[in-house]
Amino acid sequence: MTDDNDFEALLRELEKTEQAVHAARPKVGQQVKGRIIEVGSEQVFVDLGGKAEASMDIENLKDADGHVSVAAGDELEAVVTSVDAETGAVVLGSRHGKHLHGSDELEAAFQQGLPVEGHITGTTKGGLEVQIAGHRAFCPASQVDIRFVEDLSTLVGERCAFRITKLEGGRRLNLVVSRRALLEEEQAARAAKTRELLKEGAVLTGTVTNLKDFGAFIDLGGVEGMVHISELALGRVQHPQDILHLGQQVEVAVLRVEQTGDPKRPEKIALSIRALAKNPWSDAVDRYRNGARVSGKVTRTQPFGAFVEIEPGLEGLIHISELGAGRRVNHPEEVLRSGERVEVTVLQVDPERRRISLSLDPNSTPADAAAAQAQAQVAAENSPSSGTFGDLLKAQLESGPQKGRG
Repeated sequence: MTDDNDFEALLRELEKTEQAVHAARPKVGQQVKGRIIEVGSEQVFVDLGGKAEASMDIENLKDADGHVSVAAGDELEAVVTSVDAETGAVVLGSRHGKHLHGSDELEAAFQQGLPVEGHITGTTKGGLEVQIAGHRAFCPASQVDIRFVEDLSTLVGERCAFRITKLEGGRRLNLVVSRRALLEEEQAARAAKTRELLKEGAVLTGTVTNLKDFGAFIDLGGVEGMVHISELALGRVQHPQDILHLGQQVEVAVLRVEQTGDPKRPEKIALSIRALAKNPWSDAVDRYRNGARVSGKVTRTQPFGAFVEIEPGLEGLIHISELGAGRRVNHPEEVLRSGERVEVTVLQVDPERRRISLSLDPNSTPADAAAAQAQAQVAAENSPSSGTFGDLLKAQLESGPQKGRG
C-alpha cells in the first residue's frame, strides 16, 4: 500500500514538472534573450536558459555585405516565430521582424501577429509604400509612428518592423501594415518598467520630446512628464528652447505623480531639472567677496533700482543710489536697460535673506550698502503702508537723502 502511494506521489510530481516546463516554454511572438552557443553554416543555436534551446536562420544575422555579425558567446535578443508542438523546438526571427520569403510565410505572420521586416520604398497618397518579401504593402500615415510625422519622405529607405493588419490573397497580395502597433507595444513594455521606478524624489533620465512656452515634455521611457518653465533652471528662463532642444537627454527629479483616471494618460508627472542643481547660495559669500568686480546681465528695472543676474540663481540689486557714481538718477532706465551686460561691484552678500547688494560705481564700499539698508529700515518703520521690499526702498527715496545729492 505504501509503494502504491509513493508511486502516485511520484507521478504527481512528474506531472507538475512537465506542466512547469510547458508553462516556461517561450510563446510565439514573445521577445526572448539568450546566448549563442554555436554558429553553423545555415543556422545559429541559442541557449535561452532553463534547458531551452532555439535556432535562428543565419540570414537574419548577416549585414549588408553578407557577413555574419555575431559569434559564439554573444548575447542575442530575438522574437519567437514558431514552436514545434511535438518536440518543443523553438525557432527565432530577427528582433526587428522576421525575414520572409513567400506568401505562405506572410499568411502565417498575419495569423500569428508576428512582426515582419519591411523596406520603405516611397510615399503614396495617405501613407508609405513598403516592400515585404517581394510584395508591395501600404502603411497608412496614422500607423507610421506614435506621433504625427509631418514629412513621411524622411523615412524612405529605412528598414523597419511592421505588423500585418490586413491580408487579402489572389494573384497579387493586398497588404496593409502598421508600424505604430509595434511601437505602442514597445512603449507599453517600457512604461511598465518606468512605473516601477516612478515615485516622488526619484531621479530619472529622459528625452526632450516637446517644447512649449510653459515648459518641456520629457519621455522617461514610455511615460511622459513635464518640467514647468519655473523648474528648468535656477535662473530666469524666457523660453525652454533657450536651454533645451528636442532629443536632448536630461536628468530630472520627480516632484509629483498624480493619478488622472484617464487610461490614455493615467498619470500627470511633474518633473524638475532645477531641483538637481547645486544651490548657488550655499557658498556665495566665499565666491563673491565684498569689493569684488563681477559681470552680470540686467534682468529688470524698478523705480528703486536694477536687478542683475551674476550667475543662474544668483540675482543682486543695484540700488538707485548706486547707479549714478555720484550724480543723481531719477530712474534706473536713465542708466541701464534690461538685457544689458554690466560690470558691477559686490557690496554685500546676505545668504540668509538671499540678497546681494551691487553697485555700478567701482569705488563703492560695503559701508554704502549698510547705510542704504539702514535708511530703508528707518523709512519702513515711519511708513505703515510700506510692506514689500519695493515699498521699503521707495520710502527710502522719499524720506532719506540719496548719494550724490548736493
